[in-house]
Amino acid sequence: MSEHSAPPPPARILVVDDDPTVAEVVTGYLDRSGFAVEHAADGPDALLRAGARRPDLVVLDLMLPGLDGLEVCRRLRETGAVPVIMLTARGDEEDRITGLEVGADDYVTKPFSPRELVLRVESVLRRSRAATGPTAPRTVLRAAGLAVDPVTRRATRGGRELALTLREFDLLAHFLEHPGKAHAREELMKQVWGWDFGDLSTVTVHVRRLRAKIEDDPAQPRLIQTVWGVGYRFEPRQGGGAA
Repeated sequence: MSEHSAPPPPARILVVDDDPTVAEVVTGYLDRSGFAVEHAADGPDALLRAGARRPDLVVLDLMLPGLDGLEVCRRLRETGAVPVIMLTARGDEEDRITGLEVGADDYVTKPFSPRELVLRVESVLRRSRAATGPTAPRTVLRAAGLAVDPVTRRATRGGRELALTLREFDLLAHFLEHPGKAHAREELMKQVWGWDFGDLSTVTVHVRRLRAKIEDDPAQPRLIQTVWGVGYRFEPRQGGGAA
């Protein structure tokens, strides 16, 4: 590439919200922040647009007519690992946790600061692209039958590929990079999510989802152990098998 090569195209963001006022504000802020923004007013339209041209990230309202945000997120996850930030009503903690459990990478509660949403979008995109840059190290992390390749964003268990979301992948890689260390949830939120603040239940839900995919018995986890009063610790010596 020459030193005068064209800059990369802007990230494509699909905003899915049936409230025209919210949609206008969100798309306006994202557009002014340099993103290429597309809007869908309902779930079926969102799936059609995502299928026709895959976005780099989806901002998805939970409460949509007909096909709600949870179902849209599930169907998006069936076609690949596109990052999803879910918009939820304040106080609906159960819905937020459900959103994380079906694969949302982040959420923002209404009413929200549009600038905060832009920062969350930038954070998720930065994480999703960090391992694919030209300076990314080609080191495959291996432990307890697990193998994680940060460059190709592939993770396997016993040779079989794991279907991980963006945050699940980053969380697993972080654990493999620091075996035997006890991590506070606040520390994980900062190191894996890149946030200095936020709802710590986000970490709890992602640990639970990750356990369901890598543990022999998620109800009695041996690899990702709870350290009471602290957080979590990855213990590769408790697992077995070849990577």
